[in-house]
Amino acid sequence: MVIRSPFPDVEIPDLPFTEFVLARAGEQGDKAAIIDGPTGRRITYSELTENVQGVAAGLAERGFAKGDVFAHLAPNLPEYAVAFHGVATAGGVNTTANPLLTEDELAKQLVDSGARLLVTVPEHLEKATTAASRSGVEEIFVYGEAAGATPFASLVQIGAEPPRVVIDPAEDLIALPYSSGTTGLHKGVMLTHRNLVANIIQCTHPDVTDKSDDELAAERAIAVLPFFHIYGLVVLMNIPLFRGATVVTLPRFELAGFLRTIRDYRITRAWVVPPIVLALARHPLVDEYDVSSLEYMNSGAAPLSGELEVACGKRLGCHMTQGYGLTETSPTTHWVIDKLAGTMPGSIGPAVPNTECRIVDVATEQDVRVGESGELWIRGPQVMKGYLNNPKATAHAIDDDGWFRSGDVARLAEDGSLWIVDRIKELIKYKGYQIAPAELEALLLTHPAIIDAAVIGLPDEEAGEVPKAFVVAREPITPEDVSQFVADHVAPYKKVRAVEIIDEIPKSPSGKILRRVLIERDRTAATAR
Repeated sequence: MVIRSPFPDVEIPDLPFTEFVLARAGEQGDKAAIIDGPTGRRITYSELTENVQGVAAGLAERGFAKGDVFAHLAPNLPEYAVAFHGVATAGGVNTTANPLLTEDELAKQLVDSGARLLVTVPEHLEKATTAASRSGVEEIFVYGEAAGATPFASLVQIGAEPPRVVIDPAEDLIALPYSSGTTGLHKGVMLTHRNLVANIIQCTHPDVTDKSDDELAAERAIAVLPFFHIYGLVVLMNIPLFRGATVVTLPRFELAGFLRTIRDYRITRAWVVPPIVLALARHPLVDEYDVSSLEYMNSGAAPLSGELEVACGKRLGCHMTQGYGLTETSPTTHWVIDKLAGTMPGSIGPAVPNTECRIVDVATEQDVRVGESGELWIRGPQVMKGYLNNPKATAHAIDDDGWFRSGDVARLAEDGSLWIVDRIKELIKYKGYQIAPAELEALLLTHPAIIDAAVIGLPDEEAGEVPKAFVVAREPITPEDVSQFVADHVAPYKKVRAVEIIDEIPKSPSGKILRRVLIERDRTAATAR
């Protein structure tokens, strides 16, 4: 059974993304488009438009052409939007990287994406320089100033004519974030201008809210989720800019700073992840701040219980909702819209306009009945073009009829809302970050004392899940040794939080690790304790 969005289809403009997002910028003039929360530094809509065009001109002057790739390695700050849209205006492709990546991980992304230029911040310059030296990156820019890098400000040619680039929105890429997808290691997700335009239109259709365009433009949104992540890039950065609202950026989440920013800037809308919801619902510090300006808060990137959703909304006095999406879907496919806030706690809501989905039996790939669980398949204009340099993975993810296999198990309720109930894919989601067990297992097997390894996700109230490693050793080794070895080679969020030394890793006859056996074993042991 094909489940269609309950909302009418919306027309998707055939426009380049930046032209679409900043179409109303001229009307906003000197209104703040983006504010740096910690310092109060701001970029107005007029300045944003000027700087975007100036970056495009500066890039063209350096020979950066349509289809070239520009890498971003930075926390949230106002210039992130300037750089992103400047690259897009020049016809380039933005590959966004997590600042927590190690030098090896960053180098792999730079090589795979074919990045020519890179921008970072002084604190990440050493890592960026080392990684860039092992790739095709030709020049490194830095926000501010630092020895060994070109100031980003020098790239901005104010008043210069930006290049005239013909964009085919349906075919030309604008973003190349990296995701583990439904299986395996990180892959570049090819997102076109049309993918992102479509998703913003889908998420801002007239049926979403009772507010007028002017009221939406008056909103102030807090952007603490990282712009390198598709959730932050599209939902936190570009939806408010499309509406003419003001975005207040924070470089990282820290509860007191988050609450202070809501209070000081009278934030009206927040997009968050479950660990933040947990802190807001339970931490005593919340009572010390006036957050009464907050009207709407949406949680995504990982499942959130209905109980916690209700508790947080009640404590903050705001409307709480949830949504669902993936990097491969630009990202949003389902959302409990403003008008439905509070009516279906725990649900990811109905599909957004122009979106179809199916719930299929994992074994037979036949549609299941309402109320039964199966893998969520999605089809719509927001679905990616494919994985970069990986046609095999693309064919596995998207079938000939355009259905994208999400890898998540969902259940359809009678009212048309969807509930995520389990996960087929073996990814571990730690505070919204994706961790591929295969990556950690490959690393563990490089340790001279380890002969086999498997990694699973353990439920964790604060983080969602944490990685646990099971290892088979050829010689004495302690769990602490294993944890430290992993920590020395990966980004902090990928560290294993528990280690168990065992005699054998359970596997199928074909050699596939039976992670379910390990999960059940761990749950049984936890119950017995």
